Formats: sequence, C-alpha cells, structure tokens
Amino acid sequence: MKKRIAHRNLPQVFLKARDCLMTHFRPILNHFGLTEQQWRILRTLDEHGSLEPREICTLCQIQSPSMTGVLARMETMQLVLRSRVEGDQRRVLVQLARKGDQLMAELAPLVEAQYREIERALGSQLFVDLSTALEAFIAAESQPVERIALPARARVVARRRAVKEVAG
Repeated sequence: MKKRIAHRNLPQVFLKARDCLMTHFRPILNHFGLTEQQWRILRTLDEHGSLEPREICTLCQIQSPSMTGVLARMETMQLVLRSRVEGDQRRVLVQLARKGDQLMAELAPLVEAQYREIERALGSQLFVDLSTALEAFIAAESQPVERIALPARARVVARRRAVKEVAG
C-alpha cells in the first residue's frame, strides 16, 4: 500500500512515548489514589509554589474546563488550597495544602527511585538526549512556521463544521 504522507506521525510518536514512560509511574500514582492530572498539578505546585489556574493549565497541559473540576476535587481532598489575590478579588492563587505537601514528601522519593531504575535499564544518556531534543523542539516552536494555504473546498467544509458546532 502506498503511503500518502512521507513524514512520521510525530504527534502519535509523542503520545506513545508519553504512555510508555507513564507505565512506570502509574502504579505509584494508583497506589496513592491520584490521577495523572492530579499528579501533574501536585508536581508543578511543588516546583513553582503558588500559581494561578491559567498558569497551571499551561504548565500541566490541561484544558481550562477540566482544570476547574480537577482543582475542586483536589481542594475537597485537601491537597490544594485556593485563595483570592489580595487587591484583585478576581484572581485566584493555588498552592499545596499541608496534606498535598505531605503527599509530595511521600511520593518524591518513590518517583526519583523509579526514574533511577528507568535510567539504569535504558541508560542515562538516552534521557539526556531525549530531554535535549524535546526542549530544542519546543524552543523551535517560537520560530514562525509558514502555514500552508488550504484549498477553497476545505475552507468551506471547515466553516460548515464550525456553524454546526455553534448551532448544535
């Protein structure tokens, strides 16, 4: 069968690589009753301290509508605290609650140990090379990339979809 697209499906490769890596950490997260989203938020707050929800969305790659529910559940679980910013009541800061901080203290050594096991098995140079390549790829995204011109028919189909989504 003839391939229609010569380039590798990088988004699919990235997803497979992420899933492959997460198989090593899911048992730890499951043991502590955490979802991957909750873990990403805990780790980010541990690294950055207080953040606004929009900053957490960006750093954790979580869509805003999902973030609202996840933070509410984490607050109910007493893992995070939300507080209004003094001087601007529209803004909210999120930080680790005491229970969230204690959980991170328990999780951190286990996560570090798992990383060491992966590095031992696969080689630490692979991690260095992978991190360097991914960071370079992300940094390169700041360079303008010309968008291809779409054929007229595709624009019409895209408009129809947008109209259906708004109407539906």
